[in-house]
Amino acid sequence: MELLDQLPALIGVVVGSLGSYAAQSRTEHRRWKRQREERWDEKRFDTYSRYANALKAQLRIAQRIGAARGFTDVADPLQPDDGLPLLAEAESHRATEWEAVLLVGDAATIAAARRWHETVWTIELLVRDGSADLEEWTTAHRLASAARDAFYASARGDLGIGGAPPPSGQWPRQWRAELSR
Repeated sequence: MELLDQLPALIGVVVGSLGSYAAQSRTEHRRWKRQREERWDEKRFDTYSRYANALKAQLRIAQRIGAARGFTDVADPLQPDDGLPLLAEAESHRATEWEAVLLVGDAATIAAARRWHETVWTIELLVRDGSADLEEWTTAHRLASAARDAFYASARGDLGIGGAPPPSGQWPRQWRAELSR
């Protein structure tokens, strides 16, 4: 009889223990999942940043070669004989960083990144060819700037960063006109 009297208490202890175990397991699983998502957010942020910096470096070299070809909206001209090997090296570095973007990026950000590097390739082809006029040069840079903005907007969305990205600068910047006001 004594066992039957204690059975409700024992059932209560077992049910309570199982409930406590289930709640603790769910809490730990949620914590692990949140920490994993934070690690991936950090990884995506680092990957997107490295990729953007590699592409900007590639663009900067192409712009400097363009300055040597007569486009005065860029300072620090770099002669093609010196710059083209640097441009090839920068493209190799960009391509390496691209693989990481393919691994951790979402589809929209990958598409935006691809569009951005394709527009930079256009600028690279213009400096390699050497026959671009000012209109082509300016249009290529405006397209690259728009593609860059789209990449940053998509990357920010993927990372959960709220708000619109900062406005893009104007290309080419009319710095001489600004000085004459």
